[in-house]
Amino acid sequence: MQITQYLHTAILVADLDRSMHFYGTVLGLEKVDRPLKYPGIWYQLGDIQVHLIVDTAFSSSLQNPQKWGRNPHLALGVADLEAAKAHLTAHQCPIQLSASGRAALFTQDPDSNVIELTQVE
Repeated sequence: MQITQYLHTAILVADLDRSMHFYGTVLGLEKVDRPLKYPGIWYQLGDIQVHLIVDTAFSSSLQNPQKWGRNPHLALGVADLEAAKAHLTAHQCPIQLSASGRAALFTQDPDSNVIELTQVE
């Protein structure tokens, strides 16, 4: 077997409208067509997609609530971490700075799924 490409990450969410606001408006991800009938939405980020799949009974619980980065998470690169932090704060999103000392922070979507934002050149 030879794996040739990373295609997508699927994330469970309980409320699609609330999640669409977070991923589409707050994070600014680009919505793309989704040819499936069950509830969800897809976003494109470079060559990779983020698939939100609705499960109204979904409830995320952090395995490590003290260090968000030590939980399953989606990691995204940003050009300016301070601007990202200010943007998330303006949208009243929770923020935890990386304990490693690197230029990274963690936030959570409305269902407590963790998203890492790391400054990249």
